[in-house]
Amino acid sequence: MARYKLVIEYDGAPFHGWQRQAEDLTVQGAIEAAVVRFSGESPRLTCAGRTDAGVHATHQVAHLDLVRAWRTDTVRDALNAHLRPLPVAILSAEIVGPEFDARHSAIRRHYRYRILSRRSPAALTRAHVWHVPWPLDAGLMHAAAQRLLGRHDFTAFRAAECQANSPVRTLEQLDVAVRTTGFQEEIVIATSARSFLHHQVRGMVGTLMLAGSRRLSADDVAGILASRDRARCGPMAPACGLTFVGVDYAPGGRPPSAPDLG
Repeated sequence: MARYKLVIEYDGAPFHGWQRQAEDLTVQGAIEAAVVRFSGESPRLTCAGRTDAGVHATHQVAHLDLVRAWRTDTVRDALNAHLRPLPVAILSAEIVGPEFDARHSAIRRHYRYRILSRRSPAALTRAHVWHVPWPLDAGLMHAAAQRLLGRHDFTAFRAAECQANSPVRTLEQLDVAVRTTGFQEEIVIATSARSFLHHQVRGMVGTLMLAGSRRLSADDVAGILASRDRARCGPMAPACGLTFVGVDYAPGGRPPSAPDLG
């Protein structure tokens, strides 16, 4: 038995999220079907962070176990061949020890959110940005974002259907910057934590958008966090602007000893 660590890139637009579903097209289901066609085996993929419908990834990580020990380049190339024409690519495959777990060994996950702030809608990037057709003050957004850093109860930014045992998470990074190219001005939000609640990033982004629109102050955002009241959170930012961009592992890939509470 060999365990493979896969690094995966995908455009989430045509998928109903990561997690396998009986009827709908998902990233996990597509890759597992490619594994069956390539190897004749039916392993289950475990990923670092399950993404919702429409969410993208440039560096998702997953692992699977195969009875036969294939060459890593064969695994990568064969899976890519069987995934065509779906917008999924296996960037790398490597053999890891049995102690490595793509989900439980992760010590930090990284996401990026893109907002297109201009009057005209997006033509080329419409499936990858949230179009906000009015000016946003990235400085105000960044100042408000800093009030969310640290270990907190993030109930106010948590989806009603979130199944996490605890709403407490430690937010390590939430930076807001501007990227301008020609007629395109993007607000880019980078965030990192050991783990996130369901819809936490999209809830925070929607609230920061209101801060950038001068409808909320940094103190207001801090008050929303402290309230633990989901009704006070800003609008849920659409899934299309969100991308899973990386995951960090401790040396050796062993699961952390502490419970996964962020």
